[in-house]
Amino acid sequence: MSHSHAVVWMDSKEAHVFRFNAEDVERQRIKAHNPFRKVHHKAGVVGAGHQQLDRDYFDHIVDALRGTNEWLLVGPGGAKDQLAHHVQTHIGWLKQKLLAVEAMDHPTDGELLDHARRFFKAADRLRPNSPSVAGG
Repeated sequence: MSHSHAVVWMDSKEAHVFRFNAEDVERQRIKAHNPFRKVHHKAGVVGAGHQQLDRDYFDHIVDALRGTNEWLLVGPGGAKDQLAHHVQTHIGWLKQKLLAVEAMDHPTDGELLDHARRFFKAADRLRPNSPSVAGG
């Protein structure tokens, strides 16, 4: 079964990936191997204030998105921004499918999925030639 939409909620420790269509949802949790350390900015120090991204963590998230047509990236803090930058810089096929990056604290799985369904329904309405889906 094809899951055309996806939402990724992520922080520096784990990602929750939901791939879904009108009838079905596939959930996946991805743990960071090396969770980002909190880094305090110190002027004059090489690399000051930058967290080291976990490339394997990002690659697992990217793999989880294969086959989706559109996706939404949400989460607190900078981890989502680092993933968005990584995708925009290195992963062209996925960059074209990223519709938005939004700040979001720690929702329940149900709240996250509800938000994503509303987001994609609104996005579909804004498209000039979007095929409407009967019943929703």
